[in-house]
Amino acid sequence: MAQIDFRTDPGRYRHWKLRFDGPVAHLIMDVDPDAGLFEGYELKLNSYDLGVDIELADAVQRLRFEHPEVGAVVIRSAKENVFCAGANIRMLGKASHGHKVNFCKFTNETRCAIEDATEHSGQAYLCAVNGTAAGGGYELAVATDHIMLIDDRRSTVSLPETPLLAVLPGTGGLTRVTDKRKVRRDLADVFCSIEEGVRGRRAVEWRLVDEVVPPSAWEKRVEERAAEIAARSDRPRDAKGVALTPLERRTEENGVFYGFVSVEMDRAARRATVTVSGPGGGAPASLEAARSAEFWPLRMARELDDAILHLRLNEPELGLLLLRTQGDAAEVMAHDAFLEEYEDDWFVREVRLNLKRVLKRIDVTSRSLIAQIEPGSCFAGTLAELAFAADRAVMLSGAREGDNRPPAALSLSPLNFGAYPMANGLTRLQTRFYGEPEGVDRARGKVGEALEAEDAEALGLVTFAYDETDWDDEVRIMLEERASFSPDALTGMEANLRFVGPETMETRIFGRLTAWQNWIFQRPNSVGEQGALKLYGSGVQPSFDRGRV
Repeated sequence: MAQIDFRTDPGRYRHWKLRFDGPVAHLIMDVDPDAGLFEGYELKLNSYDLGVDIELADAVQRLRFEHPEVGAVVIRSAKENVFCAGANIRMLGKASHGHKVNFCKFTNETRCAIEDATEHSGQAYLCAVNGTAAGGGYELAVATDHIMLIDDRRSTVSLPETPLLAVLPGTGGLTRVTDKRKVRRDLADVFCSIEEGVRGRRAVEWRLVDEVVPPSAWEKRVEERAAEIAARSDRPRDAKGVALTPLERRTEENGVFYGFVSVEMDRAARRATVTVSGPGGGAPASLEAARSAEFWPLRMARELDDAILHLRLNEPELGLLLLRTQGDAAEVMAHDAFLEEYEDDWFVREVRLNLKRVLKRIDVTSRSLIAQIEPGSCFAGTLAELAFAADRAVMLSGAREGDNRPPAALSLSPLNFGAYPMANGLTRLQTRFYGEPEGVDRARGKVGEALEAEDAEALGLVTFAYDETDWDDEVRIMLEERASFSPDALTGMEANLRFVGPETMETRIFGRLTAWQNWIFQRPNSVGEQGALKLYGSGVQPSFDRGRV
């Protein structure tokens, strides 16, 4: 199978169009039926595959960085009588299990980004449903802050996966209906069990949409509502956007290399080493000097994001990621200080929010994560989050013989204490010290200090510290042991252990993706030769194993 590339730009879109009207942007879905990511299916009725979602994710990201003047985004369809038919069923029937689950995960991460833009960026999303919104089509609508439905007696919203496909609305649909839309449980049960969906006033009464509008007033009402939402935004209408220039990436047989990120693959050992390099210089002298896609925190985060997505979809057998850094910790800390000093600036806000989203993507990636902290590394401030995201972090105590570099150190900045919350609403340090919250206070007291191995271990910031005598053997044994375990067991274990404490809508969504979606997509009731997903559209009724598990 050809490798999937997540890099795109509006000039290459096949499925989406962008139109701008002052502070309002229109993100228009117009899926090309013949432009599927793979062969063997047509993307009819604005149904989508991963390729459609890659474009959507790119558009959402560009709207935040390239269009500071936009305070409201209207998602709508260019096709008559259909908004979106959801994930393409033929695609799902042909896709591997791993592709289906990763497709669902990426799709939901994009919808979380839409919600993040609404909540934190002053760029609110409105959905204008001008036809049938089924399954993933309605899930896309529910990711927005306000849903309008045309009242033409044909247009409906539905989540028909259970009766039609023997699966569940797996990209957040069930959770957003109950947790976000606060639909009453029994009504949600009815809604998710019928093929035909809900329309008109009932859709409003059940809180499935926010308003229904007659066709005669449709365009005017959408325009008025979008202008009203945009007027509430704090985004600077006179600011100049920052173009997200194409990522430079070199791909080799055993590696992928960017400017600040490299991925070296050891397929025999089933692992990849992801190395993030520091900025190679001090912080910009001014805000104007920072406003560029070359600003280190932005470029590094974009490269790291692309690398993680590449590993997820294209290298599924590399189950262990070694997280390493290299560079000058002082330069990383200087950039953190810059991000803190100018946190109220719209561009700096977007850079920080983007870093948060990339770190979240790492959190929910089904790979074992081991951080290695050695001389020459720069696990400092924002990059220290990689060590806290890891399932384990090991640190070399002292220096190696013949190495004139100073001993490894780990440094904390104020950004470690609130800028990058996880899906559970806690920082990674709060998550780490959930059973001993005083540990967060002890760590806060060390902000700005270069903590060597013994101090870092005593503070609980690393799992183990080894001196040169033990380092090679201890690390080797740990990595070999990890690679010997069942990948399925590790995925379940890691997903459970990474998110402690309070449940949020987001942790519930990704927990279900990891457990329920993984399970249902392997059950014969859905994907077997007589399963609903395989037989959909054939006229043949699926044959179910009726035993409850």
